[in-house]
Amino acid sequence: MATRSSSTPPTAEAYGEASIRVLKGLEPVKQRPGMYTRTDNPLHIVQEVIDNAADEALAGFGKHIAVTLHADGSISIDDDGRGIPYGLHPEEQVPVIEIVYTRLHAGGKFDKGAGGAYSFSGGLHGVGVSVTNALAKRLQVNVWREGHAAGLVFSGGDVIEPLQVRKTTAGERKHGTSVRVWPDAKYFESAELPRNELMHLLRSKAVLMPGVTVTLTTEKASGPEVQTWLYKGGLRDYLAQALPAEPMVPLFESEHYASAAETENFAEGEGAAWCVAFTEEGGLLRESYVNLIPTVAGGTHEAGLKDGLFGAIKGFIELHSLLPKGVKLMPEDVFSRASFVLSAKVLDPQFQGQTKERLNSRDALRLVASYVKPALELWLSQHVDVGRKLAELVIKQAQTRQRASQKVEKRKGSGVAVLPGKLTDCESRDLGMNELFLVEGDSAGGSAKMGRNKETQAVLPLRGKVLNAWEVERDLLFKNNEIHDISVAIGVDPHGPSDSPDLSGLRYGKVCILSDADVDGSHIQVLLLTLFFRHFPKLIETGHVYVAKPPLFRVDAAARGKKPAAKIYALDEGELEATLDKLRKEGARDSNWSISRFKGLGEMSAEQLWDTTLNPDTRRLLRVDYGAVDFTGTVSAMTRLMGKGEAQGRRELMELHGDDVEVDV
Repeated sequence: MATRSSSTPPTAEAYGEASIRVLKGLEPVKQRPGMYTRTDNPLHIVQEVIDNAADEALAGFGKHIAVTLHADGSISIDDDGRGIPYGLHPEEQVPVIEIVYTRLHAGGKFDKGAGGAYSFSGGLHGVGVSVTNALAKRLQVNVWREGHAAGLVFSGGDVIEPLQVRKTTAGERKHGTSVRVWPDAKYFESAELPRNELMHLLRSKAVLMPGVTVTLTTEKASGPEVQTWLYKGGLRDYLAQALPAEPMVPLFESEHYASAAETENFAEGEGAAWCVAFTEEGGLLRESYVNLIPTVAGGTHEAGLKDGLFGAIKGFIELHSLLPKGVKLMPEDVFSRASFVLSAKVLDPQFQGQTKERLNSRDALRLVASYVKPALELWLSQHVDVGRKLAELVIKQAQTRQRASQKVEKRKGSGVAVLPGKLTDCESRDLGMNELFLVEGDSAGGSAKMGRNKETQAVLPLRGKVLNAWEVERDLLFKNNEIHDISVAIGVDPHGPSDSPDLSGLRYGKVCILSDADVDGSHIQVLLLTLFFRHFPKLIETGHVYVAKPPLFRVDAAARGKKPAAKIYALDEGELEATLDKLRKEGARDSNWSISRFKGLGEMSAEQLWDTTLNPDTRRLLRVDYGAVDFTGTVSAMTRLMGKGEAQGRRELMELHGDDVEVDV
């Protein structure tokens, strides 16, 4: 009998070529539904179908959207749009309607700038309804178009009743789509649709599309219960009805979309509609949408509204010399008492994740701000009395904020600590707003100092690599100048996990590690995280430590289709490839763009560093926490990675995972 050598890992034979599994069709969705949709309940997969119906109305086709909650737990969505094409796809030779519901990344909303079927839409990736189909026990689709009616049925994403096409009969509808879906409860924590959320979603569709009728029918034993939404007054009527408190001044409502003569900066049709109300007290109502998709986590379009409001009101206050001496205005002083409904139209929006809860498109900030600011400036010039009331509210908010954030001096022993000479401090003493950037290198520190917001952002350049502090005794830490400067700058003494350190001297709400997007930068990042985890653990526990993610690439793209020339930043190789694929889909050729790779932060201009890494509205900033690993497990892992006597353990780790590392030659 053959015996296995004791030196051979017991699982070695279980891992081979046959272990690699390739998921096809809709299998990825079934295996990992959380990557594609919310799994707390089926609302999001139903919303994907509703969004498709809304996209038809947004494109100018269809005036009715009807949703029905059936007694058997299924949901129907009907619209009177153009109807999904059902003929054979010219390349795939499969009915188009079948492709739409059974294949990821197949749809009619990719070619935004090339005369496609949809100029503006919430659908982007061709993923939505195929996810709905994958996670449904049964799904029926019927379409009416070009004098014919067609239908087919799926189960678990597979066709169980092939496409049937017939001529329409007299009195039958001429065009539209009807989808009935039975969500599969095994993929969701609860099979129940949250009725209030569904009603809010449908009502918002009606608000954002004046003149479109949206209905919700609920089947009951006593008879159907029907609710109807039709708004002709749009955002103003909706906000006025929904405001939790009485506005102190009239509602400010406006809209602007780029015309054919304004396409130097934005695509034709891009823009926004908004309605804003200011209240002195009480709750706030804030809702934003992009191409009718609700963005509950906000994003760059909300940041644009904030910037536009602040710029206009600050300008009015300065024009009329209303600002008291010693008071400095911040955007939050204006925004903190603002309720709003914002509906942006963006040609090719970039969302965070498939659930599209946050907009990441950098251009959207500039788009909305550039239209909101002049509109509000004109409105205030026409309503000076309103402007003065708003000025009083904003100044009052600023004074309250400043009183609440009086400077607390950091004391060590019997004297006041002297801040490090390399530290370029911020002007504000508001802990909730202040940020300290620990920047790799003096050259990058220079760019950061010039590009930062002097009011709220401080910069401390670090020279070289910080000491590995994992096994350094606390009493010996301050022998290292860099660690001494970091401790004095943030205003907190080193401490252990079981200590109760005095955090009253903390000078910054966010301590951000900012290093190059390369191997050396990652090493510096690890050394600083080691320092904070070992000697400042309470800062991590209380959510004060962050890691900034600067981009590695910049793509300068020439104008393509409706899109103007642009500078696009990519975080890594994967984002670069996705960016280039997107440009190709927009009709650009490889010769239409140039790619620059940043060798380090010092190569970035102050403006580039602000736009990509420092600007709170467009940067990527990751908060550091322990995640799913407990504190003890984290200590064990860090000891293996950073301990001086753990060379053998690190070697085993590299041998185990070495093949996972990609090396650029």
